[in-house]
Amino acid sequence: MSASWRAVDLQGESEVTMSDSRRRVRLLLTLSLVGVLFTIGVILVGVWTRLVDAGLGCPDWPGCYGRLVVPDETRALAHSPDAPLESFKAWVEMVHRYVASTLGLLVIALVVLGAPLRRRADYPWGVSLALLGVILLQGAFGAFTVTLKLWPQVVTMHLLGGLSVMLLFLWLHLRLRRFAAGRLTLGGVAAPRRPLTPLWALAMLLLVGQLALGGWVSSNYAGIACQGFPTCNGQWWPAMDWSEGFHLTQSVGPNYLHGQLHADARTAIQFAHRLGALALGLVLLLLALRHWHEARLRPWLGGLVGVFVVQLGLGIANVLLWLPLWLALLHTAGAVALVVMMALAVWGWRESAPQAAKQQTVEKEWAHV
Repeated sequence: MSASWRAVDLQGESEVTMSDSRRRVRLLLTLSLVGVLFTIGVILVGVWTRLVDAGLGCPDWPGCYGRLVVPDETRALAHSPDAPLESFKAWVEMVHRYVASTLGLLVIALVVLGAPLRRRADYPWGVSLALLGVILLQGAFGAFTVTLKLWPQVVTMHLLGGLSVMLLFLWLHLRLRRFAAGRLTLGGVAAPRRPLTPLWALAMLLLVGQLALGGWVSSNYAGIACQGFPTCNGQWWPAMDWSEGFHLTQSVGPNYLHGQLHADARTAIQFAHRLGALALGLVLLLLALRHWHEARLRPWLGGLVGVFVVQLGLGIANVLLWLPLWLALLHTAGAVALVVMMALAVWGWRESAPQAAKQQTVEKEWAHV
């Protein structure tokens, strides 16, 4: 038996043998990593579905014209006379639903496999349950996206939900790695971890806000509302309708395919996204400069700033090139990469507690032995 596994709390050992525990954790580690990669794929498929205007390719949910596979035109017309079948768009939408459903099954498998380990010290049972809750909520948002006809509020929340699922998969994987390594100090107490400082919290808050703004830009079709860069429509402060652009209680009911807002409202949304990118970039740079002296954090902070610079370039290119499909997909992939790098940087910060604090904790535990 390895030293790392001897460090794990053996409470509830009657439920499962140690060898079974090791096999379970190895499988959980693999599945959680697969979940991260698979979720990224699902997010990109979802964005592609939206970019090719296939979000309403099937007018109902969870089936497509009342069936689990795309039917022929005769059956589709009999089911929904007001929604003519476009076979390509219907299949794109159904592929997105199939892969999203597979992701849900993967989450359920993780919860079931991890249940026997839930009483072990430092096992991330809470993260597993949070992942299950978010994936169920994400399924509801998927249904509302169709039934509410691409209502921007729901579409934006659906994107944020997908990123949240990916983040929880990643966090679960990191926690499982720590659990497998048995990184506990004497007495079965977890090693000290640094709390987030206000600067870290601000960076995370701005990133979430910028992701939400990106979703709001996409769901309101405001990607090229500002022509040109760095100016917007030839002006540094163009005509904008902020109240209409961010009217979050807009009515439910119209078909929001291609958007419902007028030009000045869409310009306000795009301009806000640009301002958000500026604020986020400055804070990320400040965060990197503040902690650059810490060798263990330097790769993550450098990667975070580097990904942001690439993402900024992709955003500018999307505007200048009039939002080509492949570039819009890359921009979404850049947002995913930003979330991953921020999570890894936060993990590195919390896990790299000063050695003095770790030594002090060990000495306190020895005093009680």
